[in-house]
Amino acid sequence: MSNHEARPGVSIHPTAIVDPQARIGAGTRIWHWTQVREGVVIGAESIIGKGCYLDAGVQIGSRVKLQSNISVFHGVTIEDGVFVGPHVCFTNDKAPRAINPDGTLKAATDWTLSSTLIRYGASLGANATIVCGVTVGRFAMVGAGAVVTRDVPDHGLVMGNPARLIGYVCACGQRLPGEALRPGDPPEQRICPACGRETWVRADQVL
Repeated sequence: MSNHEARPGVSIHPTAIVDPQARIGAGTRIWHWTQVREGVVIGAESIIGKGCYLDAGVQIGSRVKLQSNISVFHGVTIEDGVFVGPHVCFTNDKAPRAINPDGTLKAATDWTLSSTLIRYGASLGANATIVCGVTVGRFAMVGAGAVVTRDVPDHGLVMGNPARLIGYVCACGQRLPGEALRPGDPPEQRICPACGRETWVRADQVL
């Protein structure tokens, strides 16, 4: 029995490579030329697009959408309902080197892992870079091409290089009225002009 046939309820394209030790929830679809390594956990009803690489031990929730050509490296956790746009880049080492000071090749264990957490419902725009060690908050939105170097608050909208907080977005995806709060400002309640949902926003806290 092939690896693909051994996973009832999961759709895996014939060109994909899925390690037998990966755990994949029902209804998940894995598309062309994607590699899923050992220890990966993917929840139910997720979509893993063309040409993705899921490194060993990566944790991905349910109803997640990974678009094409995304590498998710060891130490990255993606919670339920996250959207990751095409060509998003994750990292996991803050001081990467190929060699030691004496010129010898670094071993697989000769570095320090910096973990990254993408929380429930967040969206990462195309070509964004998520520098390791940060948390992107619930329903936050990262603009296309942004370079995220520090935590993004829940519902925060960040853009630029380095990414800066410029406002907030509703759970429905529409921008909330008002400017970004400054560190030390008290939380504020914002009302979405599109759906009417009330949302509490903060300057620099991830709940």
